[in-house]
Amino acid sequence: EVRLVESGGTVVQPGGSLRLSCSVSGITFTKYHMGWVRQAPGKGLEWVSAISSDGATRNYLDSVKGRFTISRDNAKNIVYLQMNSLRPEDTAVYYCARISTWRSGLNGSEYDYRGQGTQVTVSS
Repeated sequence: EVRLVESGGTVVQPGGSLRLSCSVSGITFTKYHMGWVRQAPGKGLEWVSAISSDGATRNYLDSVKGRFTISRDNAKNIVYLQMNSLRPEDTAVYYCARISTWRSGLNGSEYDYRGQGTQVTVSS
């Protein structure tokens, strides 16, 4: 059984930082590209970031470049999303996803599994 379990979401003030974690089980983790998608209130899903299976390639949504960093620990089967300089518009449910179709630049990328999500709220 494939399982992706996110953690780390909470309420944070604008300008603050959070680190999301995604623990993955049930797959050979090192074979898969992984990513984060988010859904803001009243909006559709959007890709935030993706990382290749070996960690060598990382892609980001333009609005988070320079603020968010994706990483992975292939020994622990964990994907991270470090989020700095958070803005109210980053408020969303963040989902970890296993990428089934990789596209450079994120647009057109597809996933086949995702977790239950973790809520990030940026508010003063």
